[in-house]
Amino acid sequence: WDNADFSRGVGTTFYQEFSTLNTAKPPFVRDVEAKVQRYMRSSYSAAWTLKITWEKAPVYAAWTDTRKTITYQAVLTTDGFRSYILMLYQDGGMQWDYTRLASTNVLIGYT
Repeated sequence: WDNADFSRGVGTTFYQEFSTLNTAKPPFVRDVEAKVQRYMRSSYSAAWTLKITWEKAPVYAAWTDTRKTITYQAVLTTDGFRSYILMLYQDGGMQWDYTRLASTNVLIGYT
């Protein structure tokens, strides 16, 4: 586990909400639905989706090095009964130098 550190003004975080109950679905939401259907092997129609993007996020503590950054997203989606999260990382995966962490049992994901 490691933390992003935006205290030096490097990187940004933004989000976009898609409320699609009774409205036309944008391509992004249709893509999320297709991924859930493929990975979960079930039908799925999103009623609400939230995309959070951490862009060029430096590792904590940013005062040591702001050159190693990572862009990643969390996409939360629900049909009102079932909820899913997609964790998306830039090509090449996590770019932070995990060998400099205090802990060596590094995982990408959430609990």
